[in-house]
Amino acid sequence: MSLPAPITNQPFCDVSALEAGLIELLDELFITKAVPGKVTTAPSLSFILIHSESQQKFIFDLGIRKDQNNHPPFVVDLIKTTYPVHVTEDVMDSLEKGGTSPSDIDYVCLSHDHWDHTGDTIPFTKCTFLVGGAAECLIQPGFPEDPNARFPSGMLPKERTKALDPSAWKPIGPFPRALDFFEDGSLYIIDAPGHLPGHINILARTSSDGAWIYLAGDSAHHWDLITLESRVAVGDDSHGHRTCAHADKEVAEEHLRRIHALWKIPRVQVLLAHDEPWYEANKGGPAFWPGKIAAT
Repeated sequence: MSLPAPITNQPFCDVSALEAGLIELLDELFITKAVPGKVTTAPSLSFILIHSESQQKFIFDLGIRKDQNNHPPFVVDLIKTTYPVHVTEDVMDSLEKGGTSPSDIDYVCLSHDHWDHTGDTIPFTKCTFLVGGAAECLIQPGFPEDPNARFPSGMLPKERTKALDPSAWKPIGPFPRALDFFEDGSLYIIDAPGHLPGHINILARTSSDGAWIYLAGDSAHHWDLITLESRVAVGDDSHGHRTCAHADKEVAEEHLRRIHALWKIPRVQVLLAHDEPWYEANKGGPAFWPGKIAAT
């Protein structure tokens, strides 16, 4: 379960949070031990990781877009009925605060295709997009070709998108499939099955002497799932339909147990995309770009 020790002059990544909107989440839809009716207003965090040597800029997730009516009709209705959002500052605004533009970004890696993580991809005109290989099938065809589709067909530029196949990836720590992205042990893309086809996480070194951060995307929507105090819920949405936040509940819970094991390793920080406790403790502070999250 241990993580690889650093080598001499070990490359690492500086990691900063980016404001990318807020979303209202009914706890009962996500955890089994929820307070009935409790709604958590959580962030939909994005992160920028900068390689210590090459200075390449790598963004993980793009949060929520400001122009809500540009989503497919299915998503517009979902926002109105189930997941209200508040976006005063999106990823572009957050980057601008640090003197950075979308054209400065080398890679945008999307944890998965859900609308509260994909933001607005259009301004990112020069980067390479990275997605889990199974994510491609969800947008073929997308909206408007399929008027009932949940995903827009033009979300990813085909000529600049790499669909990652985890079948040959190697183990790291508690995870059976990981890609050493820069081939120097600084940043690993983790196969994170269960939530949605193609769901991926990030494990990155945050210092040359052994600190790490794990960006868990939507592997969990509440910290009680990481601590194993609750299990993944199955509940009713606003239309009375039986629903679960994960496409495969059992596989998602297996992955959660791996994250729990990682969380127990010294000098490892774990952050969720919708990490309300972390956000409340850090919003407006130095963990946000152009500052950085302190290494443990």
